[in-house]
Amino acid sequence: MFTSIKKKLRKIVFLESKPESGEVFLSQRRVFTVPSKPGLVFVVLLLLMFLAATNYSLNLGFGLTYVLGGVALINVFYAFRNLAYLHLLPGSARSVFAGEETEFTVYLINRRAHARYAISVGFADKGHPEKFVDIAADSRIAVQLSYPTISRGLQAIPRIRLQTYYPLGLLRAWSTWLADAHALVYPQPEVNAPPLPMSGQGKKTEVPGHAGDEDFAGVRAYQPGDPMKHLAWKQIAKVDTALGGQLVTKQFSGGSGSDVMLDFSALPGNMDIELKLSRMSSWVLEADQRGLTYGFRLGQIKYAAASGPEHRDACLRALALYDM
Repeated sequence: MFTSIKKKLRKIVFLESKPESGEVFLSQRRVFTVPSKPGLVFVVLLLLMFLAATNYSLNLGFGLTYVLGGVALINVFYAFRNLAYLHLLPGSARSVFAGEETEFTVYLINRRAHARYAISVGFADKGHPEKFVDIAADSRIAVQLSYPTISRGLQAIPRIRLQTYYPLGLLRAWSTWLADAHALVYPQPEVNAPPLPMSGQGKKTEVPGHAGDEDFAGVRAYQPGDPMKHLAWKQIAKVDTALGGQLVTKQFSGGSGSDVMLDFSALPGNMDIELKLSRMSSWVLEADQRGLTYGFRLGQIKYAAASGPEHRDACLRALALYDM
């Protein structure tokens, strides 16, 4: 008996400490049931009813006690079945800046012919809200869980707890899952960062097509990554896009974004590394918001001058994973 208990404890410790990748199946050995507070009160009530029926030889008392005991046993079966044999699948985690909350997607998959009700999903740490979901038969549901971030880098998703008190609340069936998933956390942008390091400030280079913002030089066909503020809305209003009309973007000359080079090594040597990364992060966001074309250099990582969401995300990812 004691050997069996030790094996079960070892299995629980293993599940709690080792992240699991891919789809996870909640077998019957992974679902644990314990009486809830109302359940304990109910057990005490049954004992008192049995003692009273025995003391006063009340046949109706015995009958009522046995009926309620049978209801409790049925509750054990339904509570266990409501959680057991679920399939869990980790989704993507939203990339955020340090200090913000990331959203992690969890998929609960029910491949059984019966529905699941009132399943609570949340992080096992105290103080985090839980979400209650119902899952229809042969279906899946996505649950969004929020978790605060502290520092940059890849933050592991904490242990997730699933539990249910269905149907009567007398029993708590629960299980935990440590998913092998991470959220990418960017450095927190520096507040009131210095102006962008524009090496070509003061020059006027009449180069059409660059995303400068000084002198209007005409319009061109829209390209993915063009900022919304540069769209030529007056011309677009005259075009019916449903009939094949194309969006157009304003062109500016002067202030070429290619003059912007975000170089980590150019920052002061006595400056804290995390503050450098924070400043670089702020510059990347500012350059992207202004629609500038900018280069990026961080140690061995060098990106040619470009613009758009893909270039921005690549730069922020390099800053998040620097020296890790």
